[in-house]
Amino acid sequence: MITSGKFKPIGLVMLCALFLLTACKTDQNEAKSSDTVMSDNVLLQEWSGPYGGVPAFDKMKVEDVKTAVEEGMKLALDDIDAIANATDDPTFENTIEEMERSGKELDRVFSYYGIMSSNVSTPEFREIQSELAPKLSEFQSKINQNEKLFSRVKTVYDASQENPLEADQQRVVDLTYIGFAMNGAELDAEKKKRYAEINKELSTLYTNFSNNVLHDEENYITYLKEDQLSGLSEGYVKSAAQIAKDNGRDGEYAVTNTRSSMDPFLTYSDERELRKQVWTNYYSRGDNGDEYDNNEIIAKILKLRRERVELLGHKNYAEWRLQDRMAKTPENAMNLMEAVWPAAIARVAEEVADMQAVADKAGDKITIEPWDYRYYAEKVRQAKYDLDSDEVKQYLQLDKLREAMFYVAGRLFNYNFEPVPEGSVPVFQEDVKVWEVTDKDSGDHIGLWYLDPYARQGKRSGAWATMYRTHTTFDGKETVLASNNSNFVKPAPGEAVLVSWDDATTFFHEFGHALHFFSSEVKYPTLNGGVRDYTEFQSQLLERWLSTDEVINQYLVHHETGEPIPAELVEKIKKAATFNQGFSTTEYLASALMDMKLHLADPSNLDVDKFERETLAELKMPKELPMRHRTPHFGHVFSGEGYATAYYGYMWADVLTADAAEAFKEASGGFYDEELADKLVKYLFAPRNSIDPADAYRMFRGRDAKIEALMRDRGFPVGK
Repeated sequence: MITSGKFKPIGLVMLCALFLLTACKTDQNEAKSSDTVMSDNVLLQEWSGPYGGVPAFDKMKVEDVKTAVEEGMKLALDDIDAIANATDDPTFENTIEEMERSGKELDRVFSYYGIMSSNVSTPEFREIQSELAPKLSEFQSKINQNEKLFSRVKTVYDASQENPLEADQQRVVDLTYIGFAMNGAELDAEKKKRYAEINKELSTLYTNFSNNVLHDEENYITYLKEDQLSGLSEGYVKSAAQIAKDNGRDGEYAVTNTRSSMDPFLTYSDERELRKQVWTNYYSRGDNGDEYDNNEIIAKILKLRRERVELLGHKNYAEWRLQDRMAKTPENAMNLMEAVWPAAIARVAEEVADMQAVADKAGDKITIEPWDYRYYAEKVRQAKYDLDSDEVKQYLQLDKLREAMFYVAGRLFNYNFEPVPEGSVPVFQEDVKVWEVTDKDSGDHIGLWYLDPYARQGKRSGAWATMYRTHTTFDGKETVLASNNSNFVKPAPGEAVLVSWDDATTFFHEFGHALHFFSSEVKYPTLNGGVRDYTEFQSQLLERWLSTDEVINQYLVHHETGEPIPAELVEKIKKAATFNQGFSTTEYLASALMDMKLHLADPSNLDVDKFERETLAELKMPKELPMRHRTPHFGHVFSGEGYATAYYGYMWADVLTADAAEAFKEASGGFYDEELADKLVKYLFAPRNSIDPADAYRMFRGRDAKIEALMRDRGFPVGK
């Protein structure tokens, strides 16, 4: 998953471009006032220090946020007004390039803002966030609806249709124009006013939704006594004891309401009633019928989204959203999901039958319920493949996995990672570590990689990648500052961090996003963005290198003995590669289908809870498992718009992933084939959004991707 601490001036383009800007002061008195604020407020100041300047994360304060954001918005609007009110004829240089430069101060502010929102949130920050949300929406509307600015953009766009520019310049012009058009620039005054009002209201709803989920993650903790630990690993128990102690419950054991804590508990705990409690806490986030319940907020969001796109002449939000994605239409996205769904739920039925047989044989006298799925799936795994996930974890050390990722980056991208001298780069939390990324041959500096690995109070759940500074060569070369953020349970002192195979895969996935950032070879900041149903492809593809022999043989070593993982255990892992694909595919696809169906449905008087139940029934959703993200805590879709009607994109990207993986399997050098690796970097990573994704993939593969590769990859039947 990608997030960004950056803020974009133009609605949709905000999702696919990072504008790095300089300020144009129009009033000396205003400039003097701004200079005074900037000298006092670290969030607005230019980054100093080594590596081309770095954020002063160690000096950021919540009390500086409001002033910094408000001043940053004012300075950005000064920039925009200078462009819009220019008297010379519009050209690419004086309009589009100047827009690429605008808002530099606000861009810096949002690097800090994103950290405070996602990594170190506090109640004080959330209050400020709620206060700023509508102001930020108004700010964005002032840009999107600036008629003079859009007139200049349109003039440049129209001229480029007759006399095309250089390819990368044309791409920037096209994306900029489309961003304005999709966000109401061509509406009449009355509709523009309503459009802006809707965005303002939505901004508050998104913030409230996120804060409600975070509240339930922080406040629904299950505490265990010593006699309730049966089945749990020693490492998990030690971590749970430390978390309980940190929360003032010394002598107890804490299961936090995050996936990284919930998942292993449901997999290994022998206490069925406690599994049910932990499962219920996790899947009820945002759905507890109290002041933090999100169902009403979701209904309002859906209604406002529909009204907004109807102003633009679209039937529904999905139609509007997908017009510039690879899928192009909701029908194309639905066709893909519906092609896979029957095979996925059929596989679930097989998995449940296997689990029920194990339970019956053990005399457990139960019927498989959702809180049993992981537990009995693990027992089936052991029975079918003689594969114990906990045994595998003993060879999956977080530090070694990080070294493995560096190895892969070295082989494919020619990158070298070295830890920076301690204290030389400010960090926002003591557990965050930083590495310098350089070219292995030339030694050229490419960027810095920040790693924030552990779950904690105030940090949102999940895993994501963030850019603080993007690569461009627009006004001199700018190197990349990027981070990966995870929620691994912090171990007790002196203990290794051991993770599941799924968590190791996610670790590689998010590192794939970081490599996508570092490998950028674009000139203009806008082109550092991406198309949502394509940008997950590169990170999903990188997951495949976890299971290569080179990684397994060098980096999967026992955390106590240092012995390499036994060959017979590796063979079991590979044989079980498609195990539990029914569960993983179905829980994901259910969320993706729900996302799309919610946005295609009539939002008038929509009962969100009822719609979820009825839709799942229509889909014949297996009762033994839930959606990966139930609607009331589906932050991808309702804490903002990045993945709204776009959650299907992981599946779309997975078709590309499976197809590209087959190319590596067929190559003479396998996954480390030098010629194919060069094409991987040249066509799939370095261009970012400078060329159309479909064209880029065809350059790499020589043809379009085929869904049959996905079906084979998951062990599903392939139609004739």
